[in-house]
Amino acid sequence: MDDPDIEQENRRWVCDLSMPGPRREAACGELYPLLVRISKSEARRRAPLLELQGPELEDIAHQAAADAVMAVIERLDRFRGEARFTTWATKFAIFNVATKMNRHFWRRHEVPYEQEDWARLASRFDLSPDDEVQVRDFAQAVRTAVEDALTERQRLVFVATVLNGMPIEVLADELGSTRNALYKVLFDARKKLRAALVANGHLPGVSALRSA
Repeated sequence: MDDPDIEQENRRWVCDLSMPGPRREAACGELYPLLVRISKSEARRRAPLLELQGPELEDIAHQAAADAVMAVIERLDRFRGEARFTTWATKFAIFNVATKMNRHFWRRHEVPYEQEDWARLASRFDLSPDDEVQVRDFAQAVRTAVEDALTERQRLVFVATVLNGMPIEVLADELGSTRNALYKVLFDARKKLRAALVANGHLPGVSALRSA
């Protein structure tokens, strides 16, 4: 960052938010409205896709902004000054809006994350009737491998994210876990499934599963 004015502004933000008491409260009071505006804009942009509107959007925007302020304070040591501080802070608001809107969508539609509908795996492919039979056979092979090779936790994460398409952030919230922890579970589950499918002669279907 070569602009001395921006560098000075960045230092002010970091300094004020690092200081407990009135200075931090004043800085939060300045940052929060900015993040609310960003959150409202992002929520409106996503609203048509997730069927949310009115008071729900307002609530999401304010919650996302409040959570973003807390995230910024907790991660001040990660700010490297490579952009405006406010630009860096808005990324937390946008991320929180996406997470909260996905969560609202899934809860509104009441899709249990553990619900198993294996026909969905085949329905992701645009195939002829003959090919569809083959894909359904492959889906059954995956189901068998999931039941036989995976732990209960791995099965739950695989079914929720790969089969039902639940965003991993939403599942992490439901399970009281973290995205990174669930990514590790999913990575291990995929390795086990690949090994099981190879052992049973279904290897050609593995690449199709990954691209679904």
